[in-house]
Amino acid sequence: MSSPPTSAATTAASGGITFHHPLAFWAGCAAIIAGVLMHMPMFMMGEYTHWQMVGMPMDTMMLTGMALIPLGVLLSGYGLMPRLAQMRETLHGGKGHLHFHLADNVALNRAHWTLVIVLVVALAIDVMKPATLGFVMPGMSAEYQISKPQASTLALVALIGTTVGSIIWGWLADVFGRRAGILLSALMFIGTAICGAMPLFGWNLVMCFLMGASAGGLLPIAFTLMAETVPAAHRGWLLVALGGIGTSAGYLLASGAAAILEPMFSWRVLWLLNLPTGIVILLLNHWIPESPRFLSNAGLEDQARAVLRRFAGPAAAAIEVDDARHPGAPELDQPPPKSTWRHLLRGRHAQISWGLIVCGIAWGLANFGFLLWLPVNLTKLGVDPKAASALLAKSAVYALPGIAVVVWLYHRWSSFRSLVLFIALATLSLLAFAAIGTFQIRSPGLTIAAVAALLVSISGVIAMLIPYATEIYPVHLRGTGSGAIAASTKAGGVLGAGLGVFGLFEHIAMSALAIALVMATSGVMLLRHGIETRGSSLEDIQDQLAETN
Repeated sequence: MSSPPTSAATTAASGGITFHHPLAFWAGCAAIIAGVLMHMPMFMMGEYTHWQMVGMPMDTMMLTGMALIPLGVLLSGYGLMPRLAQMRETLHGGKGHLHFHLADNVALNRAHWTLVIVLVVALAIDVMKPATLGFVMPGMSAEYQISKPQASTLALVALIGTTVGSIIWGWLADVFGRRAGILLSALMFIGTAICGAMPLFGWNLVMCFLMGASAGGLLPIAFTLMAETVPAAHRGWLLVALGGIGTSAGYLLASGAAAILEPMFSWRVLWLLNLPTGIVILLLNHWIPESPRFLSNAGLEDQARAVLRRFAGPAAAAIEVDDARHPGAPELDQPPPKSTWRHLLRGRHAQISWGLIVCGIAWGLANFGFLLWLPVNLTKLGVDPKAASALLAKSAVYALPGIAVVVWLYHRWSSFRSLVLFIALATLSLLAFAAIGTFQIRSPGLTIAAVAALLVSISGVIAMLIPYATEIYPVHLRGTGSGAIAASTKAGGVLGAGLGVFGLFEHIAMSALAIALVMATSGVMLLRHGIETRGSSLEDIQDQLAETN
C-alpha cells in the first residue's frame, strides 16, 4: 500500500498502484523465491531414487532456504503495510474526507475486463491449491508408509488452515488493503512450494496448514475487490461468474497437472507448482489495482481518483460522491458511525450474518462430508463401485449448465431470493437421499437425479454465498465480513470431517436429514432477513440495512 503521494500527478502516473516500502516488498519476494530454489538441488537428487525423498537428511542449503522464507514474508508484509495513521483512519471508517466511487451507470471497458481476467486467473490458482490434496494423498501415503486415516489428517489440517486464513486475511484486507492481501497470499503460495522437497510427513502438515491459510484468504478478497470496482449494474453477475469459472478452472488445473506431471515426477511436483503459480500472480500485480472505495475510506483521495480513471477515464461525471448523492445529506466532514468486526454479529448486519454463517456451515457439511462419503454409500445401496464413479461423473456433467442458470437468476431476478431458492433445492435433494436411504430405493434414474440436483444446488449456493456477503457489508468491514462467511464454509468442512470419524456419514439417511435441517434453517433466516442487492450501489445497500433495523 502506498502512502499519500506529494502530488496528484505522481499518483496518476503510477495508476494508483504503488507500495509504501517497495524495496522491502521486492527484497522479501526475492528472499522467498531464493529460499524455495535452495530446495531444488535436493529434489533433483530424487531422480535417482524415483523421487522418493523420505528419510533423506536436510542439508545446510535447505535449512538456510527454510529460514529465508519467513524472513521474506515479514519483509514483504512490511513493504505492503501502510502507515499507522492510515490504518487508524481505515479502521474507523474514515472521517473528514470525501467518499466516492465509480458512477453506477458507467459501461464496462477494457480495464474492467482486464481485472476480471486477472482475478479469474488468481482464483483458479487459489482453488487449485487445496484441490491437489486429493491427488497428493495416495502417493504421499505410499512414500511415507502411513495409513489412509493418517493421510486424511492432511485434508483436515488444510481445512483448518483455510478457516483461519479466511478470517485473518479478511481482517488484513480491511487494514492493509485488498491488493496487499492478494499479493501476500501469492507469496505464501510460493513459500509452501518447499513441501515438495520435505523428507518428513510432519513438515507436510505444517506447510499444508500455511497453504490452506493463504488459499482461504485469497478467495473472499478477490470477490471484495471485484465488488468494489465493478459498477452496480454488472456487479452481481460478474461476481457469480467469477466464482463459477474460477472454481471450474482451478479443479481442471489440478486434475490436469496430476495427470500430466505426477507420473513423471511423483506427487511432490504438485506441491512444487506453488512456485510458478504464485509467481504468476506477482507478475500480474500491475493489473491488480487497489479498491478505490478502500483508498477513499483511508483518506487517500488522489490515489482513489487515479484508480478510478483507469476504469472510466478522466471524466468527472464518472466519479460519484457517496456522501452527497441524496438531497439533504449530512456534511461531508461528518464521520460515519464507528464499528468493528463485532458489529457483524450484532446490530444491523447480525441477522443476515447469522443466516449466511449457518448456510456456510451447512454447505461445508454437504460438500466436505456428505459428498465425500457418497460413493461409499451408493455402493452400500447395491451400486457397483465402478458404476458409482461413472454415475457421479455423469451427474457432474449434468450439473455444469446450472452455473449459467445461477448467473442469470442472480442478475435478472433477485440476489437473495436466488440464494434462498438454491438452498431450498439443496434441502430437497438431501431429503431425497434421506428417502432413498430410509426405504432402500434402488433406482439408478432417481439416484442420478438426486445426485445431479445436489451438485447443481450446492454449486449454486457457494457461487452466490460469498458474492452476496461482499455486497452487504460496509467498506471498512467488507473483507472481514466476507472472510468470516468464507470461513464458515470451511468450518462446516472441519465439522464434517470430525463427524465422519464418528461414522455419521455412513448412515446416508441420518446424515442427509441432519444436513437438510441445517440448510433449511439458513434458508428461512435469509428469506426473513435478506435484502435485495441487485442493481443497487454498495452504499445504498447500507441505507437499506439501516432502514430495516
